[in-house]
Order: sequence, then C-alpha cells, then structure tokens
Amino acid sequence: MSTRIRLGISTCLLGKPVRYNGGHSLDRFLTDTIGKYVEYVPVCPEAECGLGVPREPMRLEGNPESPLLMTSHTGRDYTELMLKWALKRIAELKHMDLCGFIFKSRSPSSGMEQVKVYNAKGVPVRKGVGIFARAFMENSPLLPVEDEARLHDPGLRNNFIERVFALKRWRDILAKKKSRRGLVDFHTKHRLLILSHSQKHYQVTGRLVAKARDIPIRDLYEKYQHLLMETLRLKTTVKKNVNVLQHMMGHLKKELSSDEKQELLEIIDEYHQGYVPLIVPITLMNHYARKYDQPYFKDQFYLHPHPVELQLRNHV
Repeated sequence: MSTRIRLGISTCLLGKPVRYNGGHSLDRFLTDTIGKYVEYVPVCPEAECGLGVPREPMRLEGNPESPLLMTSHTGRDYTELMLKWALKRIAELKHMDLCGFIFKSRSPSSGMEQVKVYNAKGVPVRKGVGIFARAFMENSPLLPVEDEARLHDPGLRNNFIERVFALKRWRDILAKKKSRRGLVDFHTKHRLLILSHSQKHYQVTGRLVAKARDIPIRDLYEKYQHLLMETLRLKTTVKKNVNVLQHMMGHLKKELSSDEKQELLEIIDEYHQGYVPLIVPITLMNHYARKYDQPYFKDQFYLHPHPVELQLRNHV
C-alpha cells in the first residue's frame, strides 16, 4: 500500500463519549485489530450538526422509506437540520479518499439497516435506515460499508475487509498515470479473487480487459472499477472457493506428485465438508506455489487479500 487505508467510522465506536447520554460504544476489534492497518475518519452526525452531548434521544418516525428524525420526548423535528449537514459532510468526505465506512448499528442517524421506525401509534418496525447512512450510501453506492454488529459475522467481516483492501490497491493504480498495461497487471493479480465472488463477473471483466486496446482509457478504467466493486460486493461461498481451489490445482497438475495431489484433494474436500476453515487449503496452496516457483499464483491476491495477522480466513 502506498499510504495508509482511510476508513470513515461512527465516532462512538472509537470510544469517544458522543452518544446521547454521554457514553460511547467502543469496539476493540475495530480499534485494536483493524486499527493497526487503517486511519479512521470519525463522524458523529448528531454532535457535528450541533445537537450537543448529552442530548435528548431521537428516533425515526413515519414512512420507513423517508422517515423523520424526531426527539423521543418533546417531538422536535431535526430531519432538515440533519439532511443539510449530511450533504455538506458527505461532500467533504468525498475528498478524503475513503475506502469504506463502518456505521453504528441501528442508530437513527447512522444505522445502515434494521433501524426502528415508529408509526403514528408509536409501534416500531425494523425497516429503517439512518438519515446520514442513507444519504452516504446513495452518494457512494459502490463504496464498502458495514456496521459494527454485522462485522461480528465472520463471513461479512472477511468480505468487507477484502473489499476495502482491494479498493485501496485500485486507488493506488489510479494515483499513477493510467495505462492499459497497468490495468491488465492489476486484473491478472485479481483474477482468482474475482472468480471467488462471481463466475459471471470473472468472464465479463476478462472480456473487458481483452478488449482494452479498443476502449478509450478513461472509459476502460471507469467500467472496470464499476465491475470490480460490483463483483466484490457479492458474497463468496464455500462452493465458490472450492471452484477456485480446484482451478488452481489444475494449473499445478504437472508439478504435483501423486501424494501431493491426493493431499490437496483431501484438504479441499475437508474444507468443502466444513471440517476445516479456508485458511487450511489456502496455506497448502501457498506452500505449493512457493515450492514449485509459480509466479502467477504467488502474485494472486486471492491467496493473500489482506494481512494474515487479521486471521479473517481462520473462521470462514
């Protein structure tokens, strides 16, 4: 990475006392683990738009598709204030080269899903999106976003961090002079990562890169970026990973001994059956890539999409 990855984050998740009651929602995984690899850009919609700390608690009311932001006891409407601030803040964030955003779950300002919205009778339904979170996601639809509660799920956590690191690598090549050779090199190193998310997008991106000489460079980069982030947003599965592992094994069939082939097949099957996590066949595949000096595999970000110290593939 040319520079540190920059992520937006709800301020309270960093342990800052900005919640309505003067408390916080410190998340140690975000600060102590992910925090070693990223630079956080904290955002607290309520505090930053002038509502202060502490403050009267608020909730969403009305239509879940376009709810109002109301104080819970006095019924004051802060929707317009929040929206005006949000659009200004989002414009500022666009210049900060964010590679993703981590929201506070179920917050009336920052919750990305399942936020309570109260009807006229005071009955809530969990169908809302926070005022700021909705505006942010509408303005940056392909940017990786999650909330801290969803990041407790190992699969969602791995997918989010994988997307963040991939986007940072893409931003690094955008920082250089655009060239077709640079794009081809990037795609070559990400082919198997793309395949692990979508066979269809693997084929589509491959065809796009194959026609690179026939497409204006700006259009080529814009189309590829859209396809890349659209692809990585799709969740990988055990079945998809098995397909990639078998694909890689096919490339090694001339080098592997009979015993090595059998060992690799057994490990892939054990992963398929759910007996071992993904890190086990990945580690073995990395071993063979080094042993038989396979530069194509050694450069594949599928084998190392993010720092191994994060241990994200130990649980999927």
